[in-house]
Amino acid sequence: MVRRLSSSIRTKLEDEGSWFYSPEWWGPDIEHHSHSIFQATSVHGNGVVSVFAYPSSTPTANQWWRTENWLQKRYAEVRSDTKHEQHFKVLGYQWRVLRFNEFTRQSAVKVMAAFEVSDPSSVYYMQQPHVLAVPYTRSMVSAGLTTLSSTSYDLVSAVNGKNKMRILCVGHGGGSLPLFLASKIQGAVIDIVEIDPLVISTSIQAMGFPSYSVAVTPGCRDLSRTDTVDDVLWKGIHERLFLYESDAEKFILKTQNMYDIIFIDAYDGDDVFPRKLWDPDSPFLVALANRLNPYHGTVVVNLHSDDDVQSADASAASIHQPVLPMGKYVSEVCQAYKDMLVCRSSSCGQQHPGVGFTVSVPWVCNTTLVVSRGFGMAAESLDKDSVFNILMSKSASVDKDLNMPFSCSQYLDRRFRLLG
Repeated sequence: MVRRLSSSIRTKLEDEGSWFYSPEWWGPDIEHHSHSIFQATSVHGNGVVSVFAYPSSTPTANQWWRTENWLQKRYAEVRSDTKHEQHFKVLGYQWRVLRFNEFTRQSAVKVMAAFEVSDPSSVYYMQQPHVLAVPYTRSMVSAGLTTLSSTSYDLVSAVNGKNKMRILCVGHGGGSLPLFLASKIQGAVIDIVEIDPLVISTSIQAMGFPSYSVAVTPGCRDLSRTDTVDDVLWKGIHERLFLYESDAEKFILKTQNMYDIIFIDAYDGDDVFPRKLWDPDSPFLVALANRLNPYHGTVVVNLHSDDDVQSADASAASIHQPVLPMGKYVSEVCQAYKDMLVCRSSSCGQQHPGVGFTVSVPWVCNTTLVVSRGFGMAAESLDKDSVFNILMSKSASVDKDLNMPFSCSQYLDRRFRLLG
């Protein structure tokens, strides 16, 4: 497996997750030098869960020494009590794609493989936290953080680690979204809820997600202590991730945490967003409303659908027949989240009314839904252009404050629609 890691050369782009690189892992497998590295059958409705590996062209082999030096310095910091230096060698980088039923690309990550020179048999796999390859994850991050920064929330203090930021991720996949957030926001403490233990083990064994993140109960991890290699690779990021095997509804009903922002991306092997996660009469949305900060709480939902949520032309919508299962429910999902999290929260005391909007995701069949409390505008000013202009003006600050590898504005300026 390690020998298949790429050493090919291509001009490096600063953003390694750019869609420019998508041909390396997107498209028919017959066009790639891909191979399967993991496959098992889920008992939680996800069908056949598999991971395919694809050669990655970046970073190029002549740049690996920078990572090797970084690992050596990190080891010296972690093991300051030892007198000997530890040297590392990078074996290469791969794209690894998680699939349900061998066709649905559920997640795509970039993984680095390295080993300790003193022990060539020790090979470590590390998911690259700065790489977001799937466009809808970039859209969720861009829209969610820009909206949160448009409320009274002090995002800069959280980024710098001065304030704690509580984040919930419903649905895990390969783990690229929570890893990215934890690496960019020093104050982020992230709970991740995944119902399928097979998905959890797959992300750790085949996609380089930190094993120390697995939690049994709040405050109690599966592993009693982190080891030296984890400390070297993750530099504390793994200590702010808590990955729970749980049904999302059961988790949100039991937790006492109040969340600043919540990301929801939960689909089964049939590409269906479970109804209980969006039905307005379900316990989930009621509990979610109670666990969301009343003054700035923001929820971001990935809607995987080929239905045109932007279309106001009923006759056109009736002609268009969605192929993906969630197509006909998109409008209902949007309305349910807006009604339950904003319209019914007027008694929470927020200074400003909340907003809800959707944006289309480029290149793939996804829509990002955002619902936020306490958006910084008076009720009479909540029109589409005003909200959009505030978000676009805030996006530049988010880009700078988080040192984003991509521009948030390009994901906001995608058929923006304000929910009525």
